[in-house]
Amino acid sequence: MKKYIFKRILMSIGILFCVTFILYALMRSLPGSFVETQAMTLSQGAGAKSYDEWLAQLNATYGMDKSLIPGFFTWLSGAIQGNFGDSWKYAVPVIDKFKEVIGVSVVMGGIAFVLQIIIAVPLGIIAATKQYSRLDYGITAGALIGISLPTFFFATILKLIFSVHLGWFDLYGLVGRDYAQLDAFGKFLDMGNHLVLPIATIVIVSVGSLMRYTRTNMLEVLNADYIRTARAKGLSEHRVIYHHAFRNTLIPLVTIIGGSLPGLFSGALITETLFSIPGIGWTSYQAMIIGDIPFSMFYLTFIAILTLASNLLSDILYAVVDPRVRIA
Repeated sequence: MKKYIFKRILMSIGILFCVTFILYALMRSLPGSFVETQAMTLSQGAGAKSYDEWLAQLNATYGMDKSLIPGFFTWLSGAIQGNFGDSWKYAVPVIDKFKEVIGVSVVMGGIAFVLQIIIAVPLGIIAATKQYSRLDYGITAGALIGISLPTFFFATILKLIFSVHLGWFDLYGLVGRDYAQLDAFGKFLDMGNHLVLPIATIVIVSVGSLMRYTRTNMLEVLNADYIRTARAKGLSEHRVIYHHAFRNTLIPLVTIIGGSLPGLFSGALITETLFSIPGIGWTSYQAMIIGDIPFSMFYLTFIAILTLASNLLSDILYAVVDPRVRIA
């Protein structure tokens, strides 16, 4: 197992190198950037240098005067040491800005991830055990609706109902206008109130696919020969389903669950932007729209690392729940 994990880590490092090079090349190929915008702004001042002079000066300042490959290895040498440069938009080191905003995204993503599992897995099992019943059709229809709804559309519907018509939640932001006057517990409740709709959006949009996957795998297991044998022995239906069938359903399920981690943060870019929640997604979006290459590169590299780590975690969990994999 240790040898396998070591080989997978080496493969992940190689993949990450290729991915970051492609990302860097794409960032450098964008038609507009912060440097060009700044050069245009500075050149319009009275008695200012020309646009080309400002552009050359800013490119040299930000290391953009080098060609693609030397520029990438300059960025890579700093990234390996944990130095991703200074954000052009926020004028602080990228790592410092990341530490400032990641907490909100971790809380949102963590709560949404737990709720997604708590809701999807039991409903998928119930739908499988009640196949072709009204309950099965209802759960399946709900799952398909969740899968089909675009995030921006569903978030808009939630805000229209619960913020505009009912007035239960604020439309935007992480804190209310009276946040500074509240005590510690009041601030906690205020932030929690502002996170209800974003978390609900992530959960409802994401839960359908996991629910359908659980139902499909549970049906496959329930039709296996050993399940029929267990029932023939006189075991209770509860023991057959939750002791024998569910344990084998976990084998493919851990792959989906382990691989869903990056989606919580990449999806947060849309959700946080829609609700103006200052997490890593919203911060990255604001950096991307002005061509902030240092912060955009860090965010995309962060997502790539999460993806590789989640794939490795899925394979390890697969070996944990299936002894045949460990033996092989």
